[in-house]
Amino acid sequence: MDRSGQLLKITIALGFAAMVSAGWKTAAAQSNWSGTANQVAQTQWNNQAPANQAYSNGTQGQQGYYRQAQATSPGNPNQYRSGMPASGAPIPPSNPYPQQPVQQVQYAQPTQAVQQPAQYNPQPAQHYAQPQAGYAPQSEVQYQNYPQAGRGYDRPILNNFAAPPVPNYPPGYMPPPGMDNTGRPMGGAPIFDPPLGPDAIIAPNPYMDPARMADLTIRGEEAQTGRFQFGVGVNSDAGVNGSVVIDERNFDWTRFPTSPDDIWNGRAWRGAGQGFRIEAMPGSQVQRYMVSFSDPYLFNTRVSLNLSAYLFNRIYRDWDEQRVGGRVGLGYRLTPDLSTSVSLRMEDVDVYDPRVPGVPQLDSVLGSNDVYTGSWSIVHDTRDVAFAPTEGHMFQINLEQAFGQYNYSRAEVDFRQYFLLGERPDGSGRHTLGFSAKAGFSGSDTPIFENFFAGGFSTLRGFRFRRTGPIVNDVYTGGPFRVLGSVEYMFPITADDMIKGVIFTDVGTVEESTKIVWDDFDVSPGFGLRISVPALGQAPIALDFAFPVNHADTDETQVFSFFVGAAR
Repeated sequence: MDRSGQLLKITIALGFAAMVSAGWKTAAAQSNWSGTANQVAQTQWNNQAPANQAYSNGTQGQQGYYRQAQATSPGNPNQYRSGMPASGAPIPPSNPYPQQPVQQVQYAQPTQAVQQPAQYNPQPAQHYAQPQAGYAPQSEVQYQNYPQAGRGYDRPILNNFAAPPVPNYPPGYMPPPGMDNTGRPMGGAPIFDPPLGPDAIIAPNPYMDPARMADLTIRGEEAQTGRFQFGVGVNSDAGVNGSVVIDERNFDWTRFPTSPDDIWNGRAWRGAGQGFRIEAMPGSQVQRYMVSFSDPYLFNTRVSLNLSAYLFNRIYRDWDEQRVGGRVGLGYRLTPDLSTSVSLRMEDVDVYDPRVPGVPQLDSVLGSNDVYTGSWSIVHDTRDVAFAPTEGHMFQINLEQAFGQYNYSRAEVDFRQYFLLGERPDGSGRHTLGFSAKAGFSGSDTPIFENFFAGGFSTLRGFRFRRTGPIVNDVYTGGPFRVLGSVEYMFPITADDMIKGVIFTDVGTVEESTKIVWDDFDVSPGFGLRISVPALGQAPIALDFAFPVNHADTDETQVFSFFVGAAR
């Protein structure tokens, strides 16, 4: 073989020897890391040695931080696993937090010894050194004041160990208000005691980064407070009627216009948060015209003021009636759900055109009658909405005393309870079970036009309007005592809740005394529909069918009742 062939063999042999040597060294290094460094790492993080026992930190003969202190230092995922304060300060032997099992956590293999970042500004290691033999814990906890963001607060230093590290913020940087001085860059996460738990992650909050903060300009516009409304409606109790309403919820009676422009642009009589309403409701059987004013915070107090003046005309079956008067009321809200009020009512009641003459109760009130009453009421209302509630209750007591031409006392109690039985995940499709009970009593001097009546959509479905109870010469005179009750289950029929079904039972009676004649007690179960049309407003179209199963012989029944309202 020539020299070139020998040289090639020698080169190949040397290369093979170098590869074997390199592979051996690599395997030895991996074995050394797995067998030694990994054991050291496990000793550092998972060793269950006592808290006051120091470890070598991978270096023989050198005492470092306490195992528990380093295992719970900032940036270590284990810092909350053993109840360590988030500041990273060591816990002395009197540690009040119990040890918890350490869960296995995957860590990246370090290439060098772990060091604390410079921005943590840790205290010198000698402050964390193992206590000397003559060390005795102090019996009292000492406090040291740490300023932060222009304010100071006291943090305890147990057994005179070193204070928690303080973040080394850049020059001129002030931490955002409310951030705790946790010893992490930019404040980190707030400290809680007891700890947040094993899954807590402590990291800089990007939302509090000054470089990512920006000024916001918020522009708000006042909502529309005035409303002009007109509509038409029909129902089985009052026939056909129309309505025209002017309503202002931000009225100010002292802000008079200074120019026609103030009226045109809506600046006149606005701005004090008062309420002003003008309502006109002409109809075939009922007419009502009313002006009302309300101040929810009279003289900047929690007292509310309500004033109203009205003209009311109603054609009843047995007579016609017209009322002209007004009401003054003061209210006070005791709690968000509890309120009380007092009011004074002054009316001139004109009773005329009787259908059947010769009824003593009716003949005695024909003509003009002056009615003055003072009343007090208290209401506890927890319903979710006042109109068509689905849960909560309402309990009201009203006491009234008449004086002047008529002198009688009157008491009424009204209780309503609603239970939400079920709903869809988005809150629609609610199934509601409702109960209601009403009772009223009036004195013996009560005139016939102030008596209690029942029958119709709002009181007893299945009976004609005001055609139950005592009757004299075919005239329904009403009575001084009334009891009403109802149970109703409402459920959705369509997915958009526009059509709902109801199953109900109404009960009640009107008597001349508190003695109830059970044979004449009215009971009428039934069912119906509620049709909601957004273009017609909040009030649904109510169609009910009721079938009286018990009633007095003189009561007039009515299977179908309805209420249709249209407003725009």
